[in-house]
Formats: sequence, C-alpha cells, structure tokens
Amino acid sequence: MKANARDARAKLDRPSPDCRLYLFHGADASAAAELAERLARALGPDIERVDLDGATLRSDPARLADETASMSLFGGARYIRVSPAGDECLDAFTALLAAETAGNPVIALAPTIKSTAKIAKLANESRLALSVACYEPSAQEAESIAATIARDAGLRPVGDVARRLVAAAGGDRAVIHREIEKLALYLDAAPDRPTDLDDAALDAVGADLGDTEVTRLVSAMIEGNSAALGHELVRLDEAGVSPIPWLRQIGRRLITLAEMRADIDRGDEPGAVMKRHRVFFREEAATARALRRWSPAMLTRALERLRIAERAVMASAAAGGVLADHEVVAIAHAIERRG
Repeated sequence: MKANARDARAKLDRPSPDCRLYLFHGADASAAAELAERLARALGPDIERVDLDGATLRSDPARLADETASMSLFGGARYIRVSPAGDECLDAFTALLAAETAGNPVIALAPTIKSTAKIAKLANESRLALSVACYEPSAQEAESIAATIARDAGLRPVGDVARRLVAAAGGDRAVIHREIEKLALYLDAAPDRPTDLDDAALDAVGADLGDTEVTRLVSAMIEGNSAALGHELVRLDEAGVSPIPWLRQIGRRLITLAEMRADIDRGDEPGAVMKRHRVFFREEAATARALRRWSPAMLTRALERLRIAERAVMASAAAGGVLADHEVVAIAHAIERRG
C-alpha cells in the first residue's frame, strides 16, 4: 500500500498488526528517519530493535523472515530495522510478504531508491506493506513543516524564525524537533500555554551555524586524512565552535556525493556528472577520488551515523561533542583503510 508522508503519520501512530513491512524511501533521508522513529515510538517504549542491512539480506534472503518470527531474548516486543535497503532486498521482502504468518514488523530505510525500484513496487502493491516516498520539500514547504512542529510544541513562530530553523537544521526534521524541544523548554512553552518564538530566543539557544571555518575539517574527513582531521577537531574545539555546523556541512557533502555516485552507477561519465553538479575545477581531483572510494552503502551509513551524532549533541546531559568527534574519526579511518 502506498501513502504520502503526511497521510502516513496517522497510520504510523496506530500501527496495524497486519502490516509486516514499512518502507521509507526517497531523497529526503531525514524525513524517512523521522517517520521510522515515529513508528518505533508507537510500537512501544521497551521494544527491542534488531538491525540488518541490504548486503546481509542479499546473501541470506531467508534471514529476514526468520527474524520476524523470532522472539525477543526477554520475551518482549521487537522490530527489525533494515538500513540501507535497496533492490538487493527484493527476495527477502518477497519472502516476508508471502509467508503464512509474520510476527515482528520490519522498518526499511531506502534513501537512494526511486519509486520505480522493485522493492518500492512490491510494497506499493501489497496490502501487508506500507510504502512511503519521502521527497525533499521546497523551501516554502520546509518552513511550513518547521512552523507546524513548533506549533505542536506550543510555540508561535514570529517573523522569519521558521526559515531560520530550517537553515539551522540543514532541513533535517529530527534536528528541527530537537531545536524546538530546546526552545520550548527555554521559553517554558507547551500546547496548553503557547508562547511566541522570536529571533531573540533563537539567538539565545539556537545552534551556531558558521560554515567557513569548517571547510578543512570536512575535506579531511571526506579524504580519510585522520591526521589533518584530528588537527582540525582540536582547533575548532579550542575556538569553541559547536559540532553542529561541521556535522551538517559534512552531511551536505555526503548527500552530494551520493547523488553523483547514483548518476555514475546509471552509466553517466564522471566528468559530465561533476560538471552537472557544478564542482569547482580546483576540487575536481578530490571529488573524483571521493567518488572512487565512497560506495553508496558507505555514504548512506555515514549519513546515518552523522545524524545520530548530531542528535546526541542536541540532547541534554549527553557527551554529544565527544560522540561527534568519535564518529567522524571512525569514518575517516574507514576511508583511510580503503587506500
């Protein structure tokens, strides 16, 4: 069954026991992640999560059906999360939907596939699946989304605050949620006691968004240059720069690389792809190296880890800065080992 992101929310808040597969796909990975988290919350606070990926299911398609039929170690509820998912999961998803019975639901995140992909068509046509396409919103739509999230928290955006929130979060809805939670706490706002949200509040507690100072850090991580990355992390930490700006800038760079890799994998010539994406001529060599070294699965996983780190930074009473440093260093090491 197919649903758009807006209509899907009601179904996710009250999950059907008959739905075996929830497939979130499309270019807006942050929207897909937000919907997946919403569904996970609706499944229960103590539910156990089992993580699989497309590569595992390609080599062992029966694994998914086995996991859905298995009980939690302590007998509680569980769900299976497949990320990243692609058409390599087709046999596993087909077996899941064809099984006589299935217990635990499957949440699949497929940010790089299109609506024409085989797994999307499979989910669209099955009454036992829910397929949600997550598209990048326009600037106006993104501001409307931010305003709606704010109003749900008891905040009334004033002026261009919604636009600033979208820019601050890099369009990531989960981060918008975190920012608004922080702002609502700061302003003592709630749905039953709404409060205006103005520029002063955003300036007081919003994330630092500087971009120009973090370019070298971004380049070092993408290149897998651990030594240079370590130097830049120390420099920015000593300058008091929040991890949020460089996490978001790395994320934007990885999304661009993922789009370029998808074009190349479809048969486009790398030089033409770089020109179409307006890569600065002095950055062409570094971009070509990155496209050779970063696989689609690595790009998807790195984006996911960066978003987790960013949410940790935004959370209260958490060692978010340490986690952010750890994640980018670990990713850089992985790229470095690829040579």
